[in-house]
Amino acid sequence: MRKSSMWLITLLLLLSFVLVACGGTETTEPPAEQPAATEEPVEEEATPEEMEEEATPEEMEEEATPEEMEEEGAAEGDCASEEVLCVGLVTDVGRIDDRSFNQSAWEGALRAQEELGAQVEFIETTEATDYQNNIALFAENGYDIIVTVGFALGEATIEAANQYPDIDFIGVDQFQGEAVANIAGLIFPEDRAGFMAGALAGMLSQSNTIAAVLGTDLVPPVVAFKEGYEAGARHITEDINIISTYHPGGLDVAFTDPEWGATTARQALDQGADVIFGAGGNTGNGALIEVASAEGAGESLYCIGVDTDQWETVPEARPCLVSSAMKLITPGVFELIQASQEGNFPSGNYVGEVGLAPFHDFEEQIPQEVKDTLAEIDAGLRDGSIETGYNPGG
Repeated sequence: MRKSSMWLITLLLLLSFVLVACGGTETTEPPAEQPAATEEPVEEEATPEEMEEEATPEEMEEEATPEEMEEEGAAEGDCASEEVLCVGLVTDVGRIDDRSFNQSAWEGALRAQEELGAQVEFIETTEATDYQNNIALFAENGYDIIVTVGFALGEATIEAANQYPDIDFIGVDQFQGEAVANIAGLIFPEDRAGFMAGALAGMLSQSNTIAAVLGTDLVPPVVAFKEGYEAGARHITEDINIISTYHPGGLDVAFTDPEWGATTARQALDQGADVIFGAGGNTGNGALIEVASAEGAGESLYCIGVDTDQWETVPEARPCLVSSAMKLITPGVFELIQASQEGNFPSGNYVGEVGLAPFHDFEEQIPQEVKDTLAEIDAGLRDGSIETGYNPGG
C-alpha cells in the first residue's frame, strides 16, 4: 500500500510539472505579440485623414475670422485713411484695354500709382445705365479721386460730384459749361490734332482721295477730329476728295464695332482712298487693321491713328500706320491727380495738349518737306495764325 501511494504521488508530481511547463508556454506568447498590438494605434494616429481633421479646424478658424480679413485689407491700403491716396477710374462702355481712349486714361492713373504711391483701381462699364452705380462703388468706399472717361459720363459725373463734395472728379472729354468746385473737365482741341492729321494725309495722298472712319457724331470730340481732319487736308489741297463716315449706332456700340470699321475702310479703299484716318476707339482700330492688311500698305496705302500713339497699342496696324492724332490723355490725367493730392485741384475745364505721334518706321520714308510743312502748321495753330474753322457752338 505504501509503495502504491508513493508511486501515485510521484505520478501526480510529474503531471503537475508538465502542466506548469505548458502553462508557462502559454504565458510567454502574448509578450511576443504585444509589440504588434501597440503598433496599430500609432499607425491610426499617423493617417493623413486624421492629421487633416486635426489641422483643418485651426486653419479654418484663422482664415475665416472677419477681423483678420479686415486687417489684411487694411494692410493693402484703407481708402478711408488720409494716408492713402485712392484713385478709381470708370470707363465708358469700351474696355480698359481698348488700345486707345480708355487705356490712355488708365495709364495716367498707373503713372500716379508709380510716382505718387496711389492705390488705383478701375471698373469697366458694360451698360450706360450703370454709370452712376459704378461711380458710387468708388465713392462709397472712400476713394479720394474718381476719373470718369468719356463724354457720355458727363451727366453722371456732375450728379456724383454734387452728392460727394469731398471727392475730386476728373471728367475726361467732359466740357464743363458751369464750373463745379470738385470737377475738372479734361478737354482737348481735337480739331487741331485732326488738322495736323489731315495735312499729313493730304501730302501723302497720290490718288487725291482720303477717308475718315469715325465713331458717332453724338460725341463732340469725334466731330472736332473730323472737321479738323477735313480742314487740314484742304489746307494742303483745296479740291481733295474726302470720304468721312460716322458710325450709325448710338453711344453703346459706336466705339466697339471693329467689324463695321473694317468694312467701312474697305469700302473707302475700293473708292480710291489711299490714306485713312481711324477715329473711334475699337471701331477705328478695325479700320486701321483693314488698311494694314491691304495690298500696298505702307507703300501706296497709309493709315493714321487717334487719341494715343497707336504704334504702341495697335501693332497690327504698323504696316500702314504713319502717325496718330494724339490727345495727351495720360499726362493730363496724371497732372490732375497730382494737383488734387497737392491741394491745387482746378475746377472747370483743364485743356490738355495734342499733337502728331512720331513716324516710327516711316521716319526715313516721310520727305523732309512734309516734316517742315507740318512744323509750320503746328506753330501756326499754336499762335493762332492758322485756324481750323471748327466752331462747336455754331
